Order: sequence, then structure tokens, then C-alpha cells
Amino acid sequence: MHRAPQHAATQTRERRHRLAHEAARLMAEGGIRDYHQAKLKAAARLDIHDDASLPRNAEIEHALREYQRLFAGADHGQQLHQRRQAALRAMEFLHDFAPRLCGPVLDGTADANSPVQLQVHSDDPDALQRFLDEHGIPAESRSRRLRLDRERTLDAPVWVFSAEELSFDIAVLPYDALRQPPLSPIDEKPMRRASLAQLRELLATEEIASYLDR
Repeated sequence: MHRAPQHAATQTRERRHRLAHEAARLMAEGGIRDYHQAKLKAAARLDIHDDASLPRNAEIEHALREYQRLFAGADHGQQLHQRRQAALRAMEFLHDFAPRLCGPVLDGTADANSPVQLQVHSDDPDALQRFLDEHGIPAESRSRRLRLDRERTLDAPVWVFSAEELSFDIAVLPYDALRQPPLSPIDEKPMRRASLAQLRELLATEEIASYLDR
């Protein structure tokens, strides 16, 4: 009596699994950074179009970590370490703006296409632009919609520039966001972020682990 619903549920789980891994592959190999875009492209490639089979962003992130562990090897670790070191220098430079590292460079899923994503804090949305101008750093202006909580959103100014042969993506948030980070687009929980001190601790832990692995 119950075989048909169980079979349908099993098929849906299998499709979700296939879609999550195909989306992860597209992100790892094709440089796609947007989970929703990767999800839709994977669905088109696998010819799966029912909404119930679409994986959650967290499922894709898990598949991406697995893909990088299996296929990226030492290159991934080197790229990640390079970006974390660059983030440290950028955060020291932006110290007065209470910078926080976020995104793939912090969570460990960064690859050769990943920018170093930082969030800085100022109640003057133009302060970062003036600071970059004063230091002769040409930057491109963008905007990003962030969810502050379940009801509120913020269109944050974002400045994108290149340094050390890497891309940097810096969003300007009000000082209130220091106490209450915006919600993550992956799991809708407060975004994981690292202060300068926390990043130094992370890099020190990496150095110790690298030494012990020799």
C-alpha cells in the first residue's frame, strides 16, 4: 500500500543528491559563485524540473566541500591559504572600519575564482570610497542586497578591486551589523564572520597543522 509514496520519496532524494553534486561540480569547475544559479543550471543539464528535487544551498555547500576534498587536492589548500593571508593584510589596512572576513575564503570553499569577501562597518556609506580614493586604489562600485533578519533587508554598497593578483569584494554595513551579522544566503542563519584576531588565530592553527603533517 505504501510502496508508491516511498518510491517517489526515494526518487526525490536521489534527484536532490544528483542535483547537489552537479551544482557543486559547476561551482568548482565553472567558476559559478551563486548557489541559485548553479542549482538551476544543474537542473537544466540533468533535465530535472520538479521543485521538490531542488537541493537546499546547504546541501550544495556540503557537496562542494566533498568535491574539493576529492578532486582539488593540494592546490585547493594553497589557494585558500593565499587568500586568507591576503585577507589578513587587507583587514589590517582597513582596521579602522572593523573589518570581518566572510564567504568562501572563511568557510573553506574558496577556489581560484573566489574573491576575498570582507564586510566593513561605518554609518557613513561613502567613507570606504573616500578611504580607497585617498590611498589611490581604483575600485568598482556595486550593490548587494543582504537580509538583516527575517523582515529587514539592506542594499549595501560594495567595492570591488584587485590587489596581489586577487579580487577583493568589500561590503559596507552600518555599525549595528557588528552586533547582528546579516543572514547567510546558505542557511539563513547569522553569517559566519571572522575578526582580525580570529583570522590570525585561524592562520596560526593552519601553520601548526601544516607543520605536524610534514
